[in-house]
Amino acid sequence: MNKKIMFSVLSLAISLVSCGEDPHKLREKKIGKKLDFSTIVGIKYYEVKRRFSTGLSFNEMGFQQEPTWIIEFKSNDTVSAWSPQKQRMQPFYLLFDHGNVYNFAKEYFRIKKISKDSLLFQRLHLKGKEISSDIRSDVNIVYYSEDYIKNTLKTTAQELQKPTAADTAYIESLITKSNQNPTNAKTAFAGRQPVIFTPTSLIVQVKKISTVNTLMGRTESYDYLFPKYRIEISRAYQDFAYELSAVVDDNGRIHMTKLYFVQPEFLESKAKAVQGILDIYVRNLFKVTAGSTLSKAHSSEIKIILIGKK
Repeated sequence: MNKKIMFSVLSLAISLVSCGEDPHKLREKKIGKKLDFSTIVGIKYYEVKRRFSTGLSFNEMGFQQEPTWIIEFKSNDTVSAWSPQKQRMQPFYLLFDHGNVYNFAKEYFRIKKISKDSLLFQRLHLKGKEISSDIRSDVNIVYYSEDYIKNTLKTTAQELQKPTAADTAYIESLITKSNQNPTNAKTAFAGRQPVIFTPTSLIVQVKKISTVNTLMGRTESYDYLFPKYRIEISRAYQDFAYELSAVVDDNGRIHMTKLYFVQPEFLESKAKAVQGILDIYVRNLFKVTAGSTLSKAHSSEIKIILIGKK
């Protein structure tokens, strides 16, 4: 009986080895090997391109990927990155995750290429422990070394960071499409420079509201794509409070697209009243500057909290 048990155990062990099921080897395959950064330690790199897989800096929503980072590998586990807030290079631990995926400065990257002249990263967005497969992970980043920019390309990082001719052509195509129906929220897109409300009277005031919420995953991108404003009007015909979405066309005219928190049976009458407030009060008491991208005005959608005090 003991011989049978020993034979079964031995057979199982041989079977596992023959199938390549060694747990240490499996872990190594899953995790992969760390990259060696020793050949590029001490080289300062400037981010010169941040593009979607289309090769463009903009997407159909008008969102622009702007290259701004400066990094320098200090060792195999430390990276210095430029901090706009502190105006200096700040060290970060380089955390190896798996494959070629690393984390530093609270961001995840897949490192695709390293050389003394350039680096190629893919910026990743994680939801829980899973890499998002949508547009949030569709970002390719190119860095050039300070020496390569200055002595080989004989230019500056600022010049390389500018939008390309292809970017300009793409934005012009979005504007042409939007202009065919300037009040349509589906063809409006976020302005790189958002709508500006400039008061022309002392009885009105405006404040741009940030909706960033790290707990809900709302980054600064939300303020860019969905700008929100609180407009207060004193000496109004009556007290009122509305929350709405609207399209501001290329001429600064405001067209309400959706009214929130109103019962269905009152929606039609309230919508007419709100559009009247936008046309009479807001239009005449503010200079409304349309959103624009690459210095070209176009329709964009915004959210407004509209407050009136009698």
